[in-house]
Amino acid sequence: MPAKPGWKWNAHDVEILRTLAHRKRELAGHPVNTERRESWLALHGLKPVRPMILAEWGGVRDPLKPCNPELQCVEEWARNLESGLRTEQWVFDTLQDDHVIEPWIGSSWFVECSDYGVKADVHEGDNAGHLGARRWDPPLRNLREDFAKLQPRTFSVDRERTEAWKRHLEQVFDGILPVCRRGGYWWTLGMTIEVIFLIGLEPLMLYMYDDPEGLHRLMAFMRDEYLRYIDWLEREGLLNLNQANDYTGSGTLGYVPDLPAADWKPGMPARARDQWVLLESQETVGVGPELFEEFIFQYQQPIAERFGLLYYGCCEPINTRWEVVRRFSNLRAVSVAPLCDQRFMAEAMDNRYVFSRKPNPTLISTGRFDEGLIRQDLQTTIKICRDHGCPLEVIMKDVHTLNNEPDRLARWVALARDCLATRAV
Repeated sequence: MPAKPGWKWNAHDVEILRTLAHRKRELAGHPVNTERRESWLALHGLKPVRPMILAEWGGVRDPLKPCNPELQCVEEWARNLESGLRTEQWVFDTLQDDHVIEPWIGSSWFVECSDYGVKADVHEGDNAGHLGARRWDPPLRNLREDFAKLQPRTFSVDRERTEAWKRHLEQVFDGILPVCRRGGYWWTLGMTIEVIFLIGLEPLMLYMYDDPEGLHRLMAFMRDEYLRYIDWLEREGLLNLNQANDYTGSGTLGYVPDLPAADWKPGMPARARDQWVLLESQETVGVGPELFEEFIFQYQQPIAERFGLLYYGCCEPINTRWEVVRRFSNLRAVSVAPLCDQRFMAEAMDNRYVFSRKPNPTLISTGRFDEGLIRQDLQTTIKICRDHGCPLEVIMKDVHTLNNEPDRLARWVALARDCLATRAV
């Protein structure tokens, strides 16, 4: 087999990948996966048959990281694929949450996007590979004087490399799994983190009072840049569907019966209206609802309207700005963060939106793993959602340590399953 550009063919690696792919195909057809797909579709279609459970592992930094398989492949491209396949199977065998395995391999376009003509100067401490503080010097020090430094971004796609990579994958997994176009180009289109890198967090707050005109000008620039990027991706046929086993919102899966749009046909590129989108503004948690509406919401709204469905929120407690957020016309799921008022949100959301609960990760991260406290936390959420008929998904995320006890994550899933099955109060 001839070598591919940048992806050296290694028969040993390919044998490992094909063996893993056979098991992926087997697991994809398992009745457990079938039930999970159907349950996700029901939940996000607002006709839930049961609450759903997810646990994220990617941010765990312990030496005993629970998902750290011993890789056997040699080539980097193969090791990346091997890691993904082994991780997926670890999730099914050990974690046992409601992640789903699908019988295909995903492949996206090689797309590049420039900066805005300026960059923040980021400073990070030497933390021996651990998380730590960082700061940055924003490039725009004075909105009136520095705004002209901003430049529209440029976008490009390497179609030749994209097609070569897809052909490469098709040869690796030939006869076992098809290769499908999946994957996206952003996590969030919420804008405020980009604005903060340009001007700083404290200046963002102060400009609302000291230079509201300048801040409006900057937010309008960012809105238009995001919309221009979406237009380019659509025009070039580069958007992919994200309505199945796709990371969606701030932690859930994309399964939903309402997407793609009714006029989409198989084989067509996706359009924004065929997709989910995440919007959030967790950095402005200290901003009141009036200022949020004036400086954030009105610039997010035109972006939201381009998409089929909206998941709103991440770590910010949405209850303080719910009367604004609820005005998004395509809102389907809402993040109910650890510090969010669950009872208020359940009463306000009723059965019209998915209640996407994020328990406090300290429950499984501190020195003491208190199963009683974990059950109490889960039971509180269950009762509140049951009393108000809220479609519920519980997502343990933002976990950075398991106190060197990797079994904790799977144990939390087991506790959640037990509580959700019994609906204990």
